[in-house]
Amino acid sequence: MFKLKQVVAFTALMATAAASYAAVEADKRPINELYQNALREGGIVTVYAGGDTPGQQDGIKQAFEKRFPGMKLNVIVDYSKFHDARIDNQLATKTLVPDVVQLQTLQDYPRWKKEGVLLNYKPIGWDKVYPAFKDKDGAWTGVFVDAFSNVVNTKLIAENAWPTEANDYLRPDLKGSIVLTYPNDDDAVLFWFKQVVDKYGWEYVAKFKEQNPVYVRGTQAPADDVESGKSAATFSTDGALAPDQNANSRFVLPKSDPFVSWAQRAAIFKQAKHPESAKLYLSWLLDKETQSNVWYMWSVRTDVAPPAGYKPIWEYKNTSPQAFADFMSDRAAVESFRAQIGLYLGEVKGEPSPGHLGLHPKEALPH
Repeated sequence: MFKLKQVVAFTALMATAAASYAAVEADKRPINELYQNALREGGIVTVYAGGDTPGQQDGIKQAFEKRFPGMKLNVIVDYSKFHDARIDNQLATKTLVPDVVQLQTLQDYPRWKKEGVLLNYKPIGWDKVYPAFKDKDGAWTGVFVDAFSNVVNTKLIAENAWPTEANDYLRPDLKGSIVLTYPNDDDAVLFWFKQVVDKYGWEYVAKFKEQNPVYVRGTQAPADDVESGKSAATFSTDGALAPDQNANSRFVLPKSDPFVSWAQRAAIFKQAKHPESAKLYLSWLLDKETQSNVWYMWSVRTDVAPPAGYKPIWEYKNTSPQAFADFMSDRAAVESFRAQIGLYLGEVKGEPSPGHLGLHPKEALPH
């Protein structure tokens, strides 16, 4: 009888858990209702966002605060690998700062879900998010698609000579003029090399080293250096699909070699101090207007077309957002490959580009 009671109790527990997941439906409230709730809650939302410089998310901040007067988006940028460690420590010490976490370290989200620290929430627009870019229970969702590939200075290199494929970066005319984020400092850049090594072997890395690239920390610096003409080209950053016609640089996809893409994931913590504000922020990020006009690369929504000349990211045969997610999930393999790359290209040097934020940053560093 005792064992029967245990079975009945366990079955009831599982049914309750399943019902709780099933009960999480996409938010259908008007976004202005979320806005008013957020104002009553205090009008602030704090986001730990992966990035490279303190002001890298200022465009997002300004667009959000313009759309919702009286709200403050407190977005704090650091390398994702620092933010996730910081969050783990804050959770362990019960000192959590952010309401929302928005990072490149995709492997953290299933783990945090398993640990029970994420709030199951399906933002407004959930049904339009490409299925592979969201957790079925609403623990996290992709909020924009990022991709690292070629960025070329159009003043320094003629269009018919723009480097687009991996072997182009071995050309003699590019020696000393390539800028590169340390691949052992950024997992997306590391994955670019992993795909190239899988295709061309380690001989490629040995030859690339002889090109004397300029190494930098963070992925904003390569974009800035190519735009300014300090360097001619890079493959270790992103760029606008519809560029400013006055810009000196262009983002260019390869035709055959692989490039790196992923959906940056975001989630709300159960311990969030401003849960309604966090829901407003995620719903606004997924809003069709935001996905169309604020973000500069691909949308995670199936009903937002990319700029002319581009396909939806999931239609490219030479990239796979899921492949990057799979790479990130095998940490032993990542660390093994990172150590080997370091043997070829050297160890990371220099100060972190976002600055030193400490254990509990509550505001963006001055910039």
